[in-house]
Amino acid sequence: MSLATTKPSTDLAVIGRMEEHDHEEVLFCYDKPTGLRAIIAIHNTTLGPSLGGTRMWPYASERDALTDVLRLSRGMTYKSALAGLDLGGGKAVIIGDARTQKSEALFRRFGQFVDSLNGRYITAEDVGITTADIKTVRQTTKYAAGLPEADGGSGDPSPVTAYGVFMGMKAAAKQAYGSDDLSGRTVAIQGAGHVGENLVALLVKDGAKVLLTDIHQDKLEAIAAKHPVTLIAPEAIYDVDMDIYSPCALGATVNDDTLSRLKCSVIAGAANNQLANEHVHGEAVMKKGILYAPDFLINAGGIINCFSELNGYDRAKALEQTRGIYDTALACFKRSAAENIPTYKAANEQAEQRLSMARKAGKRF
Repeated sequence: MSLATTKPSTDLAVIGRMEEHDHEEVLFCYDKPTGLRAIIAIHNTTLGPSLGGTRMWPYASERDALTDVLRLSRGMTYKSALAGLDLGGGKAVIIGDARTQKSEALFRRFGQFVDSLNGRYITAEDVGITTADIKTVRQTTKYAAGLPEADGGSGDPSPVTAYGVFMGMKAAAKQAYGSDDLSGRTVAIQGAGHVGENLVALLVKDGAKVLLTDIHQDKLEAIAAKHPVTLIAPEAIYDVDMDIYSPCALGATVNDDTLSRLKCSVIAGAANNQLANEHVHGEAVMKKGILYAPDFLINAGGIINCFSELNGYDRAKALEQTRGIYDTALACFKRSAAENIPTYKAANEQAEQRLSMARKAGKRF
């Protein structure tokens, strides 16, 4: 049995999406004995090896999974560039239900696929993946970060990711309201996962009023037992009165339907690819007078944390570097206002400038 299934797709739409995002390599992984179906996308390695988490999700189709991994990996390139890291952008998705379809054999097999890329891609945690899963992946490849702290790793990156989102949110409040004090502000968080839970704690401590929703009631109840939050139904989050909408689940929640319903001044959350269509909805958000904090800018805490692990983990240094998201975000917002361009475009241009300078210097991983 061959290690990798990499046959080119004959679907012209699929090939078009790969070319549009200018990916260096896309690996389709299939293993019948373990039931593994996965896709690894390497977008860009100009600044260094591509590092990005693996997401496990029950996608409706491989086409949906491919669309997600292509967008996510491109976002990782920009995320690392904006964070000042010597890393490229990559991502992986495993098609399956993280609650019912995990197995040691599946993750060991996935690790073999990662290893076949010889360090061009380093995996880590994302939605549906735990530090224990990464530990299993490490049994068959050294190219994985986010190991449990007991094993010398950086542990769960969620607290650092949440801290970065919190700092980015404060920068957005500074730009939108003239003050970064979130006390008394109403923040509606969509997603009660690890990042969402840590973000709730930070916001409550800062005096914000938190509204929270998730598709899993048990997660909501667990957080509500620890923090003073108001629970709301999943679909209701787009219609509540709020100062800040914070999507912390899956992407594309800012779209034609929801944008007309949102009652907020700021969008700042941890979810990747929050704009269903970057160009269309990035412009629409701006025209509506909502300040959008680009997700790939403010949710960089996790990648900063994992990068720190590769160089001898130091939580204090990781948090200090993550704190810098505040200044980077504020500079993006000011550039957006000065040039009258959407914030996503200002952030993209800033990342592309760093990549361009690296290319001109002849730098290549």
